[in-house]
Amino acid sequence: MSERATAPSPLMGEGWGEGGSAKLSDTGASPLTRSASPTRPLPPGERRVNGRALVGTLGKALFLAVFAFMLFGPLANLILWSVAERWYTPFKLPVSYGLRYWEVVFRPTGDAMSSLATSVWIALATVAVALLVSVPAGYALARLKLPARTLIMIAFLLPQAFPSVAIYINVARIFYQFGLAGTVTGVVLVHAAHGLVYSVWIAAAAFAAVDRDLELAARNIGASPLRTFATVTLPLAAPGIMASAIFVFLESLDEFTGTFFVGVPYVTTLPLLLYNASMGGNYQIASITALILLVPSVLFMIVIERFLRADVLSKVGQ
Repeated sequence: MSERATAPSPLMGEGWGEGGSAKLSDTGASPLTRSASPTRPLPPGERRVNGRALVGTLGKALFLAVFAFMLFGPLANLILWSVAERWYTPFKLPVSYGLRYWEVVFRPTGDAMSSLATSVWIALATVAVALLVSVPAGYALARLKLPARTLIMIAFLLPQAFPSVAIYINVARIFYQFGLAGTVTGVVLVHAAHGLVYSVWIAAAAFAAVDRDLELAARNIGASPLRTFATVTLPLAAPGIMASAIFVFLESLDEFTGTFFVGVPYVTTLPLLLYNASMGGNYQIASITALILLVPSVLFMIVIERFLRADVLSKVGQ
C-alpha cells in the first residue's frame, strides 16, 4: 500500500504536525494555557473606592467603640465598686470581691432604705403637685386663645434658664423666713417648680394632639363641657400626661441641689446619701446607691417610650 501524506485538518490548527501529533510551543504550554488571560488588575478608580469604603467602615467601628466605652465604662466602674470589698493602689482591679456592702445598704435599720423611702415619698408628692398645675394649665394652653401664650410657655422654662445654685440659695433664704426650710413640704415645692417645665409642656402637647372633632361630636350628642373633658379629652391625653408624670418623678428622685439647700439637715434623700458617702470616701456605698437610682430611671424611660407617641412629640412647644 502506498503511503499517502495526511494533510492537517483545519480544525487542528497550526499546532498539529505529521501523524496528528500535537506540537508544543517552546515554552512547553498547551494551547488552552496560552489562551487563558491573566487576572485583570483593578483600575486605580476602583482601588480608591474600596479604600474609602474600608476607611469609612473602620471609622464607624471606632466611633461605636468610643461611644460604647463612654456609655458603659462608668456603669462598669460602678458595678466593680459595688462588689469590691478591698481595692487600693497599685492594683487595677479589686483585690477581693463580695456583697458585704450590699447587705449594709439593704439593712432595714440602715440609712439607705429610709433615704429611699423619703425620696420616693417626695417624688410622688411632687408628681401630684405638678399634675395639679400642669393639667389645667396644659389644657388652657392647648385649647384656649390666650393673648400671652408664648410668654406663659417661656415662663415655665425660667427655672431651667438660670444657674440652679444661685436660685436655690435665694429660695432657701425665702423658705427660711416662712418656716419651710428643712421640711418635706419645702423640698416638694422646690422639686415641683423644677419639674413644671416637663409636665406643663408635655401636657399641653398631649391636649393639642387630641382631635377636636371628637370633642365636638360629644358635645353634639348632649355632653356637657365637663363631661366631654372627663370622658373624651382627658382619656385621650392620658398617655402624654402619664409620660410627663414619669419625667417629673425621675427629676425629683434624682434632684440633689434643691434638696441640699432647702432640706438639709432634716431631710435626707438618696442623692444626698450618695453625696455624703462619696465625700467620705465610701465608694462602695456610693456606687450601690447610684445603681439603685439608675434602675427606676431605665425602667421608666422604657415606659415613656411606649406612652409618648409621635403626634404628641410633634406638638411640644407649639
